[in-house]
Order: sequence, then C-alpha cells, then structure tokens
Amino acid sequence: MFNTKVELKGYQRPNGLWGFRNHVLILPLHSALSASARNIADATVTQDSYGAVGISHDWSGESDSDYARIFKTISGFAANPNIYATVFLTINTPVEIDLIEAAVNFGANKIEVINLAALGSMEKLFEVAVDAANRLLVEAANEHRHLAPWSAIRLGLECGGSDALSGITANPALGVASDQLVALGAYSVLGETTEILGAEHLLAARATDPEVGKQIVETVARYERSINYEGIDMRGAQPSRGNIEGGLTTLEEKSLGAAKKAGNAPFTGVLDFADRADKPGLYFMDTPGHDIEQLTGFAASGINIVVFTSGRGTPTGSATVPTIKVSTNTQMFDSIPDLIDLNAGSIADGTESLEEVGARIFNEIVEVANGRLTRAETGRHHEFSLSRMYGTVIS
Repeated sequence: MFNTKVELKGYQRPNGLWGFRNHVLILPLHSALSASARNIADATVTQDSYGAVGISHDWSGESDSDYARIFKTISGFAANPNIYATVFLTINTPVEIDLIEAAVNFGANKIEVINLAALGSMEKLFEVAVDAANRLLVEAANEHRHLAPWSAIRLGLECGGSDALSGITANPALGVASDQLVALGAYSVLGETTEILGAEHLLAARATDPEVGKQIVETVARYERSINYEGIDMRGAQPSRGNIEGGLTTLEEKSLGAAKKAGNAPFTGVLDFADRADKPGLYFMDTPGHDIEQLTGFAASGINIVVFTSGRGTPTGSATVPTIKVSTNTQMFDSIPDLIDLNAGSIADGTESLEEVGARIFNEIVEVANGRLTRAETGRHHEFSLSRMYGTVIS
C-alpha cells in the first residue's frame, strides 16, 4: 500500500524550498531569443544527463494589461526549486533588470545573464550560452540529494482530456494519494477554475474557515463574470467536444469528476495564478483550463511535481516539473505506453480498488521525486505557455 517508510530525497535551495530535479534552464527574456534558447538547450549535453532545458514564448517585454501576470510568471518560473541554475538571455529591454531581480528575490538558485547587445551577434550568444550551460550542468551533476521532509513535496493536481471514467477512476485515485500526502504534511494544489464550475460550493464546504470557502466561490464567480462579459455562455459551452467524445454528457459530470482530484482533505487557502503557498495543506489555485498554461503557472508557484490524469491521451509535459501521466482507462494506457506512466483503468476493469490505485499513484510520486523519470521527461515534452487575461475589467 502506501510506502510512507521510504526515504524522500531532494535538493534543498537557499530559500528553504526543495527541488526533485536539478535542471539548468535557458530562459529568454524576449521572444526574439526564444529560438536561440531552444537551440542552446539542444546543443548541451553531459554524461548521464539530457542537458539543459530551454523554453520559448511570445512576450517581448511590452508593458500591456497583462504585464504583471507575465512578469510574475516568468520570474517565478526561473525560481522553481527544480532548477539548479538559470541562464537568462537578454536583449536590453527595460524590464529585464527588474525581472531578474524578482527571480532572485523569489529564490532563483544560481543565475547567469548573457546579453545579445554586449556580444554583438546571435552566433556569439549561442557559443557563450552553450559554454555557460555546460559548465553549470557539470556543477549540477556533482550535487547530492539529501533527506527531505514530506513538506518538501509541492504537488500539482491536473486533468486534461476527460472522459466518462475520469471521475470514477484516475481523478478519485489521485485524490486518495493527495489526501495521504496532505496528512503527512505536504502541499497539494488543485487548479483549473473552469473545471470546477458548478461544483465550487462542494469544495467551499470543505474549507478550513468560511473566508476560504467564500474565496473559492468568488474565484469561480469572477471567472464566469469575465466570460459572460465577452458574451460567452461558459456553462452552456461545457463539456467540450473532446469531453463529449470521451463520454461526458453534462457540465456537472465534468466538474464533479475534476474536483475528485482534490480528495477529501480540507482546503487551507486560495491562491492567485502563480502564487506560492506559505504553509502545508490543500489549496485551490485560480488557473485557466488550458493544460500548458496551468502547468506553467504551477511551476511559477514553486510546485515541484505534477500528476496529470487523462482520458484522451494528452501528451503535455513541463520543462521543469516532472509530470506523471495517469490514464483513466486501460485501452488508452495500452495504446500509448510511451506517454502514460500509470493506468487507473484497472478500477473500472475490476482488478484493483480505488485505494490500491491511489496507493500506486502515491508511491509513484515518491519514486519520481527521488529521481525516476516520467514518460513526459523521457519524451522531452517541455511545453511552456504564458497565460493572458487581455485586461478585461469587471466591476
């Protein structure tokens, strides 16, 4: 069952957070350097290592209505505890100095700044950055894991491509694992505001105090008001076409199933997008339903491991956070074994109980935290996407 006697080991950062990976991140601070970041990461290699990880984005440092959200996301992402060092690629935009300073204040471990204007060419930028990244990779490889407390785990709960079995197999099994971790003193964060639409009152009833419950309800209401402002009937548009093809028929089915990922533990608090929890417990984070945006916000908040349930085979991963994929049905697990880590379809097959699969997910979280690579990691699924709100103001 639950392997709670195993030693949990990780990398403790100067700010007290723990990482379960020791990545070197290549992070462009202007969209013009995004291709360079990926090429630099691809050119790095060390023994027993996949090399550095690079991300790309479409932000050019402009100060628009989404500036604060994007600023917090990028600086927080650079400070994720799974990162040993960040190589910032810069181009002399006004925001760069402030953003790097914010990353350091959030807890970015080690940083190097490589500036295109100072070097004079993309070719030189590439050469200098590859050399820096390879040197940092050698340093990272020489780091040793240390015994970590259960509070080192900051778990992100996500689902994508739900089907008729999501709320019966994978999601409640993940809830079992989440409950066990919270009981041990870990952090667990449920996201996807759109995914609990219609079930928010049930989550609010589990809040540790009435104010937290009100925040959960208001977070969903605020999102729905913003969508209604655009003339979109969110409740009428759900479930999505993919969900319907997977066997879901109503919004209530989708939301009740999605909420099962959070188990039965009480909710300690509500987090804005990319905000970091300050004490162990179960949290709700206001994130979009878009899988990659949510994973990016999770990483920016300091989450260091994710379990992602799916009934449709979503291949999404993260550049910095190991993402464990759990299938809701056996047929999908058998058809794409290179994308899925665990099968929860055995519950529907009658070969395992909900508690047994929940224990398997818990044990997998521990094994992955201790270094086992996920399918998304071996497949190099390094997705990244900035979340934008387009400045819609609702009074």
